Amino acid sequence: MDGAAKDDRIRGDARYRIPSLERALRILEHLDRRPGGRTLVDLARDLRLPKNSVFRITTTLLRNGYLDRDPESRRLALSRKVLALGYGSASGGSLVRSALGPMEELRDAVRETVVLSLLVDGVGFVLDQVQGTHPFRFVAEPGARQPLHASASTKAILAFLPEDERDALLGRAKPARFTPRTLTSPKALLEELRRIRRQGFALDREEHMRGVHCAAAPVLDRRGYPAAAITVTGPVDRLPEASLEAVGRKVREAAAKVSRKLQDGL
Repeated sequence: MDGAAKDDRIRGDARYRIPSLERALRILEHLDRRPGGRTLVDLARDLRLPKNSVFRITTTLLRNGYLDRDPESRRLALSRKVLALGYGSASGGSLVRSALGPMEELRDAVRETVVLSLLVDGVGFVLDQVQGTHPFRFVAEPGARQPLHASASTKAILAFLPEDERDALLGRAKPARFTPRTLTSPKALLEELRRIRRQGFALDREEHMRGVHCAAAPVLDRRGYPAAAITVTGPVDRLPEASLEAVGRKVREAAAKVSRKLQDGL
């Protein structure tokens, strides 16, 4: 019996099932689709599971750092640890560890918040950040989501994906208009992605949020695949449109440093 046939037999054999583990996976998948979180009662009702079972499972996940619970609303949500599991390393080296030094250097150069993001199933996720040095600064909480078509980070990653993967993601997307400058036309977005690929960095000129400008560049693994993006983000008065391309070049340099560290397994 070959490996594939054996795997199929195991999947179909109830003797190999662990019901409590299957319930835990259902809870994690359910919370992944609900970034605002759910209470214990909500989870039991949504998934039609016994409340005692949900309590035991979520308590275990909380204790091991896979869930966070808001102290006021008591809502449970996926923790940063879950996001980091599959994407926290590349080429033998930690993505966050590789990125931290260049991110801090970039922050010191521009004084604005620098963010490390991932693209997972067509949605951008904040993995880590280095906050800016201004008294008023942008804060990007780990786990925060970023729209595929309207964030510099996601556009930077999209532009460097293989064409078939990029087109599949864009084909499933339903671009929402967040501001008058949001790109919602597939043709305009493709043109933007081609421009990003040529120049090596992406810009967000108030496309996601009014009053916020961003510049991002992809972090490439040893295959040239965009594993993540580095982004500088700040208010338009400190990051005026006239300065964005210069900031984009700085971000591109920082992302290249991270890419080299990943490729060298550092």
